[in-house]
Amino acid sequence: MRFGVTIFCTDVSIQPAELAVALQERGFDSMWVPEHTHIPTTRRTPYPNGGELPEEYKRCHDPFVALTAAAVAAPGLRVGTGILLVAQRDPIVTAKAVASLDQISGGRLSLGIGVGWNEDEMADHGVDYKRRREMGREHVLAMRRLWEDEEASFDGEFVHLPPSWSWPKPVQSPLPVLIGGAAGPKLFNHIAEYADGWIPIGGRGLTETVPELRARVEEAGRDPSTLEIVPVAVVPDPGKLDHYQEVGVTECVFGLPSAPRDDVLAVLDKYTAVLEERRA
Repeated sequence: MRFGVTIFCTDVSIQPAELAVALQERGFDSMWVPEHTHIPTTRRTPYPNGGELPEEYKRCHDPFVALTAAAVAAPGLRVGTGILLVAQRDPIVTAKAVASLDQISGGRLSLGIGVGWNEDEMADHGVDYKRRREMGREHVLAMRRLWEDEEASFDGEFVHLPPSWSWPKPVQSPLPVLIGGAAGPKLFNHIAEYADGWIPIGGRGLTETVPELRARVEEAGRDPSTLEIVPVAVVPDPGKLDHYQEVGVTECVFGLPSAPRDDVLAVLDKYTAVLEERRA
């Protein structure tokens, strides 16, 4: 089982390159960052965790810029989006950014995607909240064609791509796509059709849900043993980590505060102590 961290990298937090170096020095495997393009001040959509929306949601860096800085600064570190709001993104432009980062990093990108929760934000991108899953699915399917085909094309409801050339191609083939979200038939059907793993938010209920996902993937004619299971925002309790390994989690991603350098490194050093004890 691998270990990484996730953080909202912002203009007032520790910067991604510095954090990446600190992670590599301490033996972590990966660094993940989320995405929000903007937060409309209307705030019609409640924050899912309750209370006021944390300040970092308004300030996060573009994920591909942040992760490119991290990948260049720490050449032994894997980088990932956790998560990319794929329905809100132009799939042709995004496919180019993804492939470029995978090339520049030497094949170290994991693309975590999701459909999001902020209806106000989606509306500004022209996304119908009720159809965000269908749109996100088509965006990924179209991007797969751009990554994998010499002459790519796609004709769907939301994406129409005539025969086209697009390079660079990702180093990884297939490039790993993981879908974030709560367990359920709808999400698991999407993973079984076009993704390579699951990003559960936290790790509750995995004893029951991981076998359900594997069974659905096998029903789709795919090998469930290749699935990546990567819970994020995990608190690194040794007993919990043992349980995750037993149920088939492939990587645990610990949450870091979106804070200045000294505050972040203090938390990171506590996580490092847990890892060192585990690996002793």
